[in-house]
Amino acid sequence: MKKKTLTWTLPLVGIAATSLFASERLFNFAFKRVNYVPETSADKQKYADAYYAYVDWYQAVPKEKWYLHEHDAKNRMVAEYIPAETPSAKTVIISHGYKGNGETMANFAQMYHRLGFNVLLPDDRGHGESAGKYISFGWLDRLDYLQWIQQVIDRANADVKILLFGVSMGGATMEMLSGESLPPQVKAIIADCGYSSIEAELTYLLKRQFHLPKYPIEPLVSTISKRRLGYYLGDVTATDQLKKNKRPILFIHGEKDVYVPVGMAYENYAATHAAKQLWIVKNASHAESFWINPNRYQAHVEEFLETYFDANDA
Repeated sequence: MKKKTLTWTLPLVGIAATSLFASERLFNFAFKRVNYVPETSADKQKYADAYYAYVDWYQAVPKEKWYLHEHDAKNRMVAEYIPAETPSAKTVIISHGYKGNGETMANFAQMYHRLGFNVLLPDDRGHGESAGKYISFGWLDRLDYLQWIQQVIDRANADVKILLFGVSMGGATMEMLSGESLPPQVKAIIADCGYSSIEAELTYLLKRQFHLPKYPIEPLVSTISKRRLGYYLGDVTATDQLKKNKRPILFIHGEKDVYVPVGMAYENYAATHAAKQLWIVKNASHAESFWINPNRYQAHVEEFLETYFDANDA
């Protein structure tokens, strides 16, 4: 009897140990900061020359450094602020994507700057010049953005009008932020290719990139997240936050996105009860909607702003 029990026990122990090891490796791969910006996907390499032209502009344009917790090295958050060419009451706060930083949003910074906005580009926790050992996929970042919003208000006059904008993880961050109690100066939100939840996104990528099932990996990663970041993956859902949103929002998503599937855009749109628009960009992959046709992208943004931002003084 003991031999039979041992025969069953050893494989189970091995499976459990392998699952724990794989979960720890996956958590570190997905959540641990890296001090560089990974190379973009192969399908977007064709935009490299255009991208670096935007980066050249970004590096040359006059900027200011802004901080949260400036004298606390473990919690210091850093942003760059680009004043409008002429004094403006309009400010856009731009949230970057996964393992990016403010500079990787140079194309959007230029677009909004040309539309007359002041532009604030924070580096999220665990990214760029900001502190943080781990990437929080927008959930903890949303609380930092509340502070960035307040800093914009404090540094400006009372009639400042704020637009929230983000791409990929940044889009999801702004969607998560939408469910918080936002000051009246925040007038509208634009979210480009944000996911519906971290749990759904991780489960999708487990299958697509690693050919792994949700169980037991995702629950183990979720437990590690709770221990190190303070939340289970199931706690982090843009969809639930959007149910509480009261601001007009434009969802943008590439039709052929295989990193954040387009179905998540429909989920987020359906969850939103506030004024909303959805633009599915034909033939666009993940975060490619701007690059396929920058002029068309700007035109859609301007149309939304004319309806819900420029005319909104509530």
